[in-house]
Amino acid sequence: MTRPHRAVKRRKPAKPKPAPGPRVASGIPVYCSHTAIVRTAELVPNPRNPNRHPDAQVALLAKIISAQGWRNPIVVSDRSGFVVKGHCRRLAAQRLGVETVPVDVQHYADEAGEWADMVADNRVAELAEMDMGGLKDLLQEMDTGGYDMELTGYDEAALEEMMTALPPDGLSVEPATDSQAERCTCPECGQVHALKGTP
Repeated sequence: MTRPHRAVKRRKPAKPKPAPGPRVASGIPVYCSHTAIVRTAELVPNPRNPNRHPDAQVALLAKIISAQGWRNPIVVSDRSGFVVKGHCRRLAAQRLGVETVPVDVQHYADEAGEWADMVADNRVAELAEMDMGGLKDLLQEMDTGGYDMELTGYDEAALEEMMTALPPDGLSVEPATDSQAERCTCPECGQVHALKGTP
């Protein structure tokens, strides 16, 4: 006698557990992936790093890290022990006086590969092209008076300069020639105006 087929109960997938809160390094939340939290004093900058970081840049980054937490770790080579990426973050940590920072230890097969990654980290960022109109729109939406706009990386003077240099929304801009100023045409009335600051 055959037994009736018993329906197999399917197990419900387990509900994902909520991710634990951010780790903390010297009181600053760490939101980025990292290998370890290490003492700031143990970090050794690469003596061959050609990038220089002025005080203004270090101060701005320190302010951003203090307000936003760690969003990027300091990358350290497993072969040399030197910082590869994050030299400015290291200086910002020193400026903040924090004892510990998040570090991502990465493998490099040889010295050339380590140097290449260090140089490319700066060079690739330089090759980006900014959509200035899109940036202006984004910053204007953010600038409600309730947010510290310096956390975008632009101080008040840089923001004002950029906003006045860009034409008002909706105006088409004609590039300047040797004999004429850069002009914009109003889409409603059709009048042509020379942009502020052009000859």
